[in-house]
Amino acid sequence: MGLTKSFHFNEEQNQLAVYAKAFAHPARIAIIQQIIKNKTCIVGTLSDALPLSQSTISQHLKELKNIGIIKGEIEGPSICYCINEENWNNARNMLYRFFSDIDRNCC
Repeated sequence: MGLTKSFHFNEEQNQLAVYAKAFAHPARIAIIQQIIKNKTCIVGTLSDALPLSQSTISQHLKELKNIGIIKGEIEGPSICYCINEENWNNARNMLYRFFSDIDRNCC
C-alpha cells in the first residue's frame, strides 16, 4: 500500500496489513517455520534447509526484520535470527481479533 493512502486507515489496520505482508510469501512462511523449529537460525543453515539461494533468503530475512517479526544478532561472521516474541504476539492477537470479528458478524 502506498504511503499516501495509509493515513485513511487507523493504526491497527495499517499494522495488520504490515503483518499480513510478512506472511504473504511462502518463502517467508518456510523461513519463519525453520526459525521456530530450531528456536534460532543462522542464515547459512536456512540455505541448507530451504530450496532458495542465500541471497534470496537474506532478502526475505531483511523484510521480516524490517516488519519486526524477527530480530537478529551478529555472532562473529554470522547473523543469528530468532522470533521477536513481542511483535509475534502482537501479530497473533491482531489476526485473532480480525478473524474472530468476522466469525461473529458473518451473515
